[in-house]
Amino acid sequence: MDHQLNPHHWVAAHADYLFGFAITRINDEELAKDLVQETFLAALEKVANFEGKSSERTWLTAILKNKIIDVYRKKSSGLQNKMVKEAEDEQSDLFNADDGHWVNNNGPKEFGIEDKDRLVSKEFEQIMQKCLQKLPALWMSVFTMKHIDEEATEIICTELKVTAANFWVIIHRAKLNLRACLQRNWI
Repeated sequence: MDHQLNPHHWVAAHADYLFGFAITRINDEELAKDLVQETFLAALEKVANFEGKSSERTWLTAILKNKIIDVYRKKSSGLQNKMVKEAEDEQSDLFNADDGHWVNNNGPKEFGIEDKDRLVSKEFEQIMQKCLQKLPALWMSVFTMKHIDEEATEIICTELKVTAANFWVIIHRAKLNLRACLQRNWI
């Protein structure tokens, strides 16, 4: 594998890809642009450390991924209890307190995303992004790392400083909130 990097071509060769990677994980255009720029700067500082064990794009993506995790950490460390309380209150209408079963018509419904229509898929992705943004910061970070980045649970717990038990509670609550949001806005 070629161990040579060509920083002069990074923007032309990788900026669009890196921006797309960032925007799907944080859904903030300005922050995504800043993170891509920070990625290029960090890569320039570490160019001597590149061992050529991966492609240039893979190496840059790994740097960007770490920058995104830093954003998640900052957002989750300042977790607003009010947002968590609001999200939990929204869930309380979903289950019967006595037996834990779904309340009346609040059970899962078909989303209709099985359709392979690209326009429908793009519309669904936009609604999904909006629903993700409504989650408390920690919940969004955990959900994104688990289901978009496909990180291992242990890595997520370590990076975001949450216990395994807390992780599973967060994932469960995030999924419930996303389902409710999608049912309100998609179906």
